[in-house]
Amino acid sequence: MTGRNILFLAVWLQSVLHAQLRRPPHIVLIVADDLGWNDVGWHNSQMYTPNLNKLAQNGVILNSSYVQPVCTPTRSSLLTGYYPYHVGLQHNVLHSSRPGHLYKNFTLLSQKLKELEYVTHMVGKWHLGFCNWNYTPTYRGFDSFLGMYSGAEDYYTHVTGYSPHSGYDFRFNKSVYYEVKGEYSANVFARRAIDIINSVNPKKESLFLYVPFQSVHEPVQVPKKYEDIYSHIQNKTRRTYCGMVSALDEAIGNITDALTHRGYMDNLLLIFTSDNGGPVNHGANNWPLRGSKNTLWEGGTKGAAFVYSKTLLKKTKYVNTEMFHVVDWFPTLLSVAGGRSDPGLDGIDQWPTIQSGAPSKRSNFVYNIDEIMKNAAIRVGDYKLIEGKPGTHNGWYPAPNNHRKHFRNQTTFHDIGALEYQLFNIKSDPTEHFNLAKKLPDVLKKLQLYLQEFKKTLVPAFYPPGDPKSNPKYYNGTWSPGWC
Repeated sequence: MTGRNILFLAVWLQSVLHAQLRRPPHIVLIVADDLGWNDVGWHNSQMYTPNLNKLAQNGVILNSSYVQPVCTPTRSSLLTGYYPYHVGLQHNVLHSSRPGHLYKNFTLLSQKLKELEYVTHMVGKWHLGFCNWNYTPTYRGFDSFLGMYSGAEDYYTHVTGYSPHSGYDFRFNKSVYYEVKGEYSANVFARRAIDIINSVNPKKESLFLYVPFQSVHEPVQVPKKYEDIYSHIQNKTRRTYCGMVSALDEAIGNITDALTHRGYMDNLLLIFTSDNGGPVNHGANNWPLRGSKNTLWEGGTKGAAFVYSKTLLKKTKYVNTEMFHVVDWFPTLLSVAGGRSDPGLDGIDQWPTIQSGAPSKRSNFVYNIDEIMKNAAIRVGDYKLIEGKPGTHNGWYPAPNNHRKHFRNQTTFHDIGALEYQLFNIKSDPTEHFNLAKKLPDVLKKLQLYLQEFKKTLVPAFYPPGDPKSNPKYYNGTWSPGWC
C-alpha cells in the first residue's frame, strides 16, 4: 500500500470515528400510566422500586414537572409540544367508540426524529385515536408499534370495557396480535422493547424508543408475587396497586439491563414520567399533594419524573425544582437530537435546565382549559389560579390505613362548593391549603387577565359522541380502525 493510500485510509477512519462521536444520542422515553406522586421510592421509602430509584438518584429528579390531569391530553402534549387546548384534546380521554383523534396537521416528535434519521419504535398505550388508520402510530412516524390503541384493558386478556361495548385491543403494527393473550402486559412490553434494543446497532443508528406502559392504570391487577411484596398492607386495592408499581419497576429494570448489555449507555438519554396524578379511588396515592387524577389540583397534575444519562448530563444526583411542563419534552428532545422546532410551539427547549441545572426558561404554564367542564387553571410565577370546580376528589388522601378494609372509606368525595376562583401560592403552599383569592385581589385580577388571554387561542374540544360503527362485533371482536 502506498503512502498516499495509507494517508487516505487514515483520513477516512478519522472521519468515520468523528461521525460516530457526533451521532445523536439514543432517546428512551418511558411513561407510567396513573402513577401517584407518593408511589415511587424516592418520594416514599415504603415503595419497592429499586431500578427506578437507582436511575432517578443517579440522574436528575424533576420535582416540578407538570403533566395533564388525564391520559389523552398528556400524550398529545408530549408528542406535539402543544397544550391540549390548542389541539382540541383538552376534555377527558378518547374512549374506544368515539371517533376523536389527534389532528393530522400536527407533526409528532416521532416524525421529527425520523427526519433526523432516527430509528423510531413505540411499545405500549397509544390513546390518541384509531378510528382511521391514518391516526395510528405507524402512520404517525413510528417504524413499529406493539400495544393497545385505547385504555383500561384487562392486563391478561387485553379486552377493554372502556365503552358500552368490549373488544380485544392489542396490535403488532397493523395486525391484531393474539399471541400474548394471557400474558401480563408489563412483561409483554418489556420483552418487545428488549427485542427492539437488540435489533438496532447502537454504534451506527440512533434509536428513539417510546414506551408508554399500561401500568399502573386500573383494572388493579398484578401477578401474586408482586402483591406479596406488600403483604403488610391489609387493604387489598392498595396492596395490589403497589404490586403493580413493583412489576413496572422490574420491567424497566429489564429494559435498562438490555440497554447496558448492548452498549447504549455511553450515548443515551432516558426520560421517565407519569402521565397524570394517581387515582386515589383505585389504590394510588399522591400524598402530601391535594387531589387526584382528573383534577386540576397538584395531586392530579404534578408528575413523578426524572432524567438519566451516564454521559450527557453535566450535573447529576440532585433534585431539580425548576418549572417544567410536559409540552417542553418535544422541543427539548428535538434539541438534544440536533433538530429544530417549528415556531409557535407551547413547549420550550429546557435542555440547559436539565443538563446543568440552569434556571428554567418557563415562568408560566396552563394546567388546562376545558370549556365543556367549565374549568381552567394556570400558573404564573409562584401563583396558581383555578377557575371553576377542580375535579371530583378535592381533599388530601394519605395512603390507606392498613387496618381499613375498604379503600373508599378514605377517598370520600370532597365538595369544595361553588367557588368561582381560587388562588394559591404554590411555592409557600405546595399542598394548596390556603385560598388567597380574597386576601390578594390584585394578584387575583392579574391572573384572571392572564387566563383570559390564554383562552383567546382555545381550539374547541374535539369530543364527538360514540359511533355505533365502532362496535367490535363488526371487526371479529376487536377494536379496529376503519369506521371514520
